[in-house]
Amino acid sequence: MLKKIGFYFKTSLLLTLASIFMVSCTKSPKESNLSNTGHPCLILTEQGVKNIKANLGNIPIFDTTLAEVKAEIDIEIENGIQVPIPKDYSGGYTHERHKKNFFVMQKAGVLFQILEEEAYAKYVRDMLFEYAKMYPTLPIHPKPRSYARGKLFWQCLNDSNWLVYTSQAYDCIYDYLTEAERLTLETDLFRPFADFISKENPKFFNRVHNHSTWGNAAVGMIALAMDDDSLLQRALYGYKEGKIDPNLKDDDGGYINRDGKMGFLANLYEPFSPDGYFTEGPYYQRYASYPFLIFAQALQNKRPDLKIFNYKDSVLIKSVSALINLSNVNGDFFLLNDAQKGMSYYSSSLVSAVDIAYHFGGNNRELLSVAEKQGKVALDDAGLAVALGIKEGKSKPFNKRSIELSDGPEGNQGAVGVIRSGDLELVYKYTAHGLSHGHFDKLSYALFDQGDEVVQDYGLARYVNIEQKGGGNYLKENKTWAKQTVAHNTIVQNETSHFQGKYDIGSKHHSKKYIFSCNDENLQVASAKDNNAYPGTQLQRTIVTIKDEDYDNPFVLDIMRATSKTSNQYDLPFYYLGQIMQTNFEYSKLESPEVLGKNNGYQHLYKEAMAKADGANVKLNWLLNNKFYTYTAITSKGDDIIFGRIGANDPDYNLRNEPTLTLRKENTKDALFVSTIESHGTYSPVSEFALNAYSNVKTIEVTHNSMKYSGVKIEMTNGKQKLFFISNENNEVNKEHTLSSEDIKYIWKGPYTFINLN
Repeated sequence: MLKKIGFYFKTSLLLTLASIFMVSCTKSPKESNLSNTGHPCLILTEQGVKNIKANLGNIPIFDTTLAEVKAEIDIEIENGIQVPIPKDYSGGYTHERHKKNFFVMQKAGVLFQILEEEAYAKYVRDMLFEYAKMYPTLPIHPKPRSYARGKLFWQCLNDSNWLVYTSQAYDCIYDYLTEAERLTLETDLFRPFADFISKENPKFFNRVHNHSTWGNAAVGMIALAMDDDSLLQRALYGYKEGKIDPNLKDDDGGYINRDGKMGFLANLYEPFSPDGYFTEGPYYQRYASYPFLIFAQALQNKRPDLKIFNYKDSVLIKSVSALINLSNVNGDFFLLNDAQKGMSYYSSSLVSAVDIAYHFGGNNRELLSVAEKQGKVALDDAGLAVALGIKEGKSKPFNKRSIELSDGPEGNQGAVGVIRSGDLELVYKYTAHGLSHGHFDKLSYALFDQGDEVVQDYGLARYVNIEQKGGGNYLKENKTWAKQTVAHNTIVQNETSHFQGKYDIGSKHHSKKYIFSCNDENLQVASAKDNNAYPGTQLQRTIVTIKDEDYDNPFVLDIMRATSKTSNQYDLPFYYLGQIMQTNFEYSKLESPEVLGKNNGYQHLYKEAMAKADGANVKLNWLLNNKFYTYTAITSKGDDIIFGRIGANDPDYNLRNEPTLTLRKENTKDALFVSTIESHGTYSPVSEFALNAYSNVKTIEVTHNSMKYSGVKIEMTNGKQKLFFISNENNEVNKEHTLSSEDIKYIWKGPYTFINLN
């Protein structure tokens, strides 16, 4: 038996799997730890195939998916097998062809099991033998960009993708092949392939990262398909003989392995918090969800004794719900760290994730409603369970709610907070760095309205799988712009990024949770602190959503504090999306835009116009998707107001030319930025009528500002006034506070209070 299970697994009850019937077989010595040696045994089981066949024609979502996949694969078979010599980056012909091949083989293998048509098995067999002939002759991929170059693809990551999917195809046609054919494939293709991405590339295989998750799952899946327990141990615990320089970094600047942690179980423990949040962010959690969950599914089917879905208090099951909660109302994932806009839970990896979480996680009925929106299921045992649940009317709406998801293996490295109020969704980041895909943006946020991104996070600088743009890979602007602090809605000190823009420093620190309160839907509060982004400077940001019965939409109150030992320049960018309608201040538009700065992302910003604040509130009113918004901010006399635009020093047009408004305070130790954001009106291009086009906030003012407390008064256009106080040093819920402000004594219990003055 595996000797180190106790190190990784906590004692828990084995999940009851009503739809899985394990097959008992006589085992050879090398198979002593593998409890099911029948085939298929990874994503499909022998009993599962019988159940699918028995229900075909009576499970609409499964039947529709099956018909679509069959039509797709029939065309591929008709077009013939293409296995070209690898030469391209992402987006190029050979890359995309090999990528398509592993998807097609997996689907064809499943079709063979379900439909029992030999053409599908023959197609998979013939393609595998083409690879078996080619693979032993392949050198390292000719494209040199990756820290771990593959053979079929330019990086081992994509080679691992291939093996994860192809393992499933092999499992599905295993009994169709002769013993001699299996021996050839395992000897000439699968074992050398597994050795290459593990033994020959420990810097890829032996780390905690989504790359290694794919590598571990790839080796583990083929190990299970071949009944190779020693290879399975390598997948679970890493390649122990692999030696890695602790100072070695990957292409994104992250350390490969400084602490010796490796293997699938380490990858399952380290990046996930107890709440299921994945430290790299939802974009890469979506990407890693497939290997995490598909390998776990295979382990549960083949090695139920490992109780993989119980590991770390069922963190894999939790992770699926966490990921769905990190999407907006349209299902698009929030942009935390490296992330491409538009990625959503409609991706194929999330179809499998939802199905597996439902099947192995207690049949959470809310997941069925997500599957219904996805409109398809995986063609396996888990997909059948979902299809039957939907058919039987068990679906229940997934209740996306305001939620705080902790970060860090133990849940003590900050968090991400999502506040949902009416049609507004605000995502607030106060997490750990996020490994090598992390950005230098402590205490940043983004705002959505009915799924529209209103105040944006830029995301990544990359055109994924578009060959014309850097081979579909990360562009240099990802480091020089997208990761930099000034590219986000958070404070910048002295035009330098948090942690000097250095991964070595940023990866050692995390922000601290202070308040997250969402029990009152009319007043929701999230507050966090960071004392490490700029040594000697303490940062605290409090974000509040307020629902007022006098107005249709809630609005946001934002309080950003900076307290320092030295005088500094503070910039607070505001990345609104849309067309400016009006401001309440005069500004000077430059004849020609000027570059805002020299480095740390400032070299990519144009200054288009500017103004000097007179100490009054400034208002920016803009239109986006026929909805009106207003940003109202408190200023001090002499503050700079800078209208900017992304795109300077960008000769290849790699960056999107989007606007920003930046408030700048100079030569001050302490700074307090206070603003409100409203969604307050609409415009109809048909009737050409604007409704509620102007702000409902008349003024905002700071009524108290000290180390202990901050107070803000909001006066609405209807004459009503509101007051918000927060204790900056004590967040105990039962602590009583007494504060005199504007000659009035206020007493309240808890870290904050909100008062309607009239």
